[in-house]
Amino acid sequence: MTMTPFPAAALFDWYDRHARILPWRSRWPDLSPAYHVWLSEIMLQQTVVATVIPYFLDFVRRWPSVCDLAAANNDDVMAAWAGLGYYARARNLHRAAKIVCAAHGGNFPESRDALLALPGIGPYTAGAIAAIGFGASSVVVDGNIERVFARYYAISTPLPAAKADISAAYAAQHPGERPSDYPQALMDFANAVCTPKAPACNACPVAAGCAAAKAGTPETWPVKAIKKPKPERHGIAFVAYSDTGAACLVKRPESGLLGGMLAFPSAGWTPADSDWNADAPLASPPFPANWTLLDDSVSHVFTHFSLTMRVAVARMGAVREGDKLVAGAAWQKVRPASLPTLMRKVWKLAEPVLTNQSARHAQD
Repeated sequence: MTMTPFPAAALFDWYDRHARILPWRSRWPDLSPAYHVWLSEIMLQQTVVATVIPYFLDFVRRWPSVCDLAAANNDDVMAAWAGLGYYARARNLHRAAKIVCAAHGGNFPESRDALLALPGIGPYTAGAIAAIGFGASSVVVDGNIERVFARYYAISTPLPAAKADISAAYAAQHPGERPSDYPQALMDFANAVCTPKAPACNACPVAAGCAAAKAGTPETWPVKAIKKPKPERHGIAFVAYSDTGAACLVKRPESGLLGGMLAFPSAGWTPADSDWNADAPLASPPFPANWTLLDDSVSHVFTHFSLTMRVAVARMGAVREGDKLVAGAAWQKVRPASLPTLMRKVWKLAEPVLTNQSARHAQD
């Protein structure tokens, strides 16, 4: 079947007038450093641009090159990543930086296969680095570009199965010019015009050939498979606080959820944690203390499940930093910026209670 040509000239004309200015972006014929493309793309996975910009700027300030990042302390990298979520990305980021520095002389490989061999890089990220960093006419299809092509060609196969058809359409319709601008123009266009809800079809520069616009039901595409409800998990976090203002924090196992991150001792919600009985929430604390179960709880949504976490607090009196009441623990001041989002929520709930307890204790 003959495809209606996708009007790249109209897209580029729109992009030349409306392109976003982003700190990792260059405009054709200039190319962005592959390090910047890679770093931004890893950060942008399941995270919005506005959130990523300050993290990106902080990373390139602290580690201007991929070899600087490779030489960084892993704990520093994980702390700098805190708040972006999906912490396996940060672990793979550091691993990939070490490989690029050691095996490729600090230069990202240009071939798709070599890029795919790096930890944390999948087909989309490999295509983005090749196109935006090296000017290759590679296939670059993210969720935004999926939406544009699914609508333009009324691709009725539900996602994610439709990815193959959308990638084929992208490859067939690639203009062969301005290869670094093309995917970025599609992304900006999808973000500003071909939006998920209420797309601006009346102001769309490619609407004349768009099947979804002609049908008058653009929100019908892309077709998505019916989502299964996320399973629910329950657990508890134990926040112990000393008279010196230090809290008991543990380093999570490198593999698994919140891998390698600082966290409060917890139970029940992952295989790495001890068992927990919701009917007897204080029956299995990490160490003996005068634990108080808070009335409120913390809610958090992970990719594959939703979590409700109870919070227990305890004032510990005078505790020395070297005291290890639980394996792998350390007593230190809580810096919310170095905690993953879940543990920030736990601390936000626990801190005012502990602060009030400390104030009352000082008055007694």
